[in-house]
Amino acid sequence: MRTTTRFTDALPSSIGLLPRGTHSFEVGGISQRYHVHGTGPVCLAHSGGPGIFWDYLRMPALEQHLTMVYVEPIGTGESGRLPSHPHGYTRERYSRFLEQVINRLDVPKVHLLGHSHGAFVAVHHALNRPERLAGVILYEGSPVTGAEHGAEAGRRVEEFAARNAGRPGLSEVLAAFGAMSSISDDESTVAVARGVLPSYFADYWGQEERLSPVRDAMQATYISGLDEHLSPDTVDDRAALRELTVPALVVVGRHDVICGPRWGEELHRLIPGSRLLVLENSGHLGHIEEPETFADGVRDFVHETVGERAGAA
Repeated sequence: MRTTTRFTDALPSSIGLLPRGTHSFEVGGISQRYHVHGTGPVCLAHSGGPGIFWDYLRMPALEQHLTMVYVEPIGTGESGRLPSHPHGYTRERYSRFLEQVINRLDVPKVHLLGHSHGAFVAVHHALNRPERLAGVILYEGSPVTGAEHGAEAGRRVEEFAARNAGRPGLSEVLAAFGAMSSISDDESTVAVARGVLPSYFADYWGQEERLSPVRDAMQATYISGLDEHLSPDTVDDRAALRELTVPALVVVGRHDVICGPRWGEELHRLIPGSRLLVLENSGHLGHIEEPETFADGVRDFVHETVGERAGAA
């Protein structure tokens, strides 16, 4: 990718001087936005979907310990669209934009946190561009996509339905899962994202007053999952993960229906020296359900590995 960069604010000179707030620059004529909050070692966060806006991933508990840089993935929000939109948003494309954000921050090493689809992006980046990473946090990820992953998700959704039989909102959630295959625009993407969201929590209806605002605020852009040649951007990282050299923390919610414990445990087994944090009272969004446990686990991992790769470089 030919890159031209136009900066809209001054470069920071050290970790302690990253300017807070919203920033943007251009890569090949495409705007890339990111948001800086908190203080401490730098951790980039890449949201999921693909196509879900970054806001749901805001982590105030973690911002007390780390400088969180929330990337607004291209194709979403106020970041730019590819000429091939809604196609072409491959892991490699996201990784190349991440590289530009990391260069933009001008700090020696960063940690990279990817949630859900963002975890697939984080793995790809750690495997192909590890030089500037002090560590990677794979939050609700999986080593594979495709039929095997879909079958496991289907089984987990059935378990969720059985646990919540009789809930007035259950039929709406199951209808949203059924509509996933027919998503074709931004409106249907948002409707499905909000529709399935109760299943992404361990006990949505037991905490509906607290969690329904998260559901109502969810925004998304339709991203097809196809590359610019209209081929699926499928994933099978099982072989490659055995060669991962970046320190890794795997985080998974016990009740996650999309990227559940099976996949978290497999990532942990495949990645040499990785650590595993299972959030026992969470689904797919543990940073909302168990914010302190989540923040403590990520903070400890970052603080223990912040100098590890720098010393080996």
